[in-house]
Amino acid sequence: HPRASWRRRQCMVRASRRPPRPVCACGECDPNDPLGDTLCGVIPSSEPIAMPPKHKFPPVPKTCTVTGGMGFVGRRLVEMLVERGAERVVAFDIAPRPADAPDDDRVVWMQGDLTDPAAVMRACEGSECVWHIAALVGPYHAKDMYMKVNYQGTLNVVDACKKLKIKKIVMSSSPSTRFDGKDINGKRESELEIPKKFLQEYAESKARGEEACMAACDGENLLTVAVAPHQVYGPRDFLFLHNFLLNASRLRVFGPGDNLVSVCYVDNYCHGLILGERALYPGSPALRKFYICTDGEPVKLWRFVDDALVQILGIPSLFSKFKLPGWGFMYPLGRVCECVGSVLGKKLKLNTFAVRMLLINRHFNGDAARDDLGYAPIVDSETAWERTVGWFREEWVPKYAPGRVGKADAAAAAGGAKKKGGKAARGAAKTRK
Repeated sequence: HPRASWRRRQCMVRASRRPPRPVCACGECDPNDPLGDTLCGVIPSSEPIAMPPKHKFPPVPKTCTVTGGMGFVGRRLVEMLVERGAERVVAFDIAPRPADAPDDDRVVWMQGDLTDPAAVMRACEGSECVWHIAALVGPYHAKDMYMKVNYQGTLNVVDACKKLKIKKIVMSSSPSTRFDGKDINGKRESELEIPKKFLQEYAESKARGEEACMAACDGENLLTVAVAPHQVYGPRDFLFLHNFLLNASRLRVFGPGDNLVSVCYVDNYCHGLILGERALYPGSPALRKFYICTDGEPVKLWRFVDDALVQILGIPSLFSKFKLPGWGFMYPLGRVCECVGSVLGKKLKLNTFAVRMLLINRHFNGDAARDDLGYAPIVDSETAWERTVGWFREEWVPKYAPGRVGKADAAAAAGGAKKKGGKAARGAAKTRK
């Protein structure tokens, strides 16, 4: 068409007058294309582009499987894969389809057991990549169940991929697989070794599963990588903040309350998982490696938790109450609870592992994820906190708020958020650091 030809010539003229555009981060866009980056859709401009106005993400596999696809991280990963162009995502989980999940032809909700090889095979069939997120978490299960799900379940995923000739597995791991009970102050992943003795059954089972998955990588026919978050949080979090909020009335700060931890917003972690797939190719430095994704700078754990309690539930700060001595009182008490639990045949919530996790520093250096995966947080800490607090106020409080928090308190907290907006969240971000 004459008009189209004229427009193309004008674009080429403008392109010749401006400095060369930077190569897209995905590595596959054509910087010399006068009509825009072929994969990322950047529209030509008469001005040089220093930074794109929005995040431009590389393509994802058209067909993929997410084990644990109904869980906190898995469900968000399914959504982000679809948002980035996946045409068929199988969300495989032992739990049923979430009641509030929207109808989307691109998502296949498949209920099944990770310990059933046939079910895993059905879930993986036709996929280009499997994101293995499913795991048995929490401290209250039998040891054999941890190994059955987290170790044998991982073997089932690996076997299915081998038989179906699926070349890529991105495994969701955990920093607890490298935890020896001591402070972790800014260590790199390469400095974190899998210990000979584990402090928790979950950590051991995840470590064994990760070792098996990484060992299966042959560099050509099956490529694997392990990507972990630390203290993941965000909307629909029913593990981390959920438990602190439920126990708000009894909660007290352990020790001085200044221990530092790395945290990771759920979108940032899912972004890291997606980048893990992009790093799976023959000769990649990421093959068989373990990476940790975080939001960046560490936060003070107890300030982080306290901000959540105050802003979501509208209750007084934990720091306005007396603190419980950590190593001198709570840790010995945890040991007593373990002895009582062993006599009763139960696992009590208070134990030495839980106390230790609330007292020590646990923050990491994320340079390896940045260098090998190209990882950087896509949601800043302030925005992540606003989204998290907003979801808990609107969705969590009406259904799960503890009885001591009245409707008036919850409404006041929500109302204050609407009036203060970003200012409240910015203030919270400062106190958490």
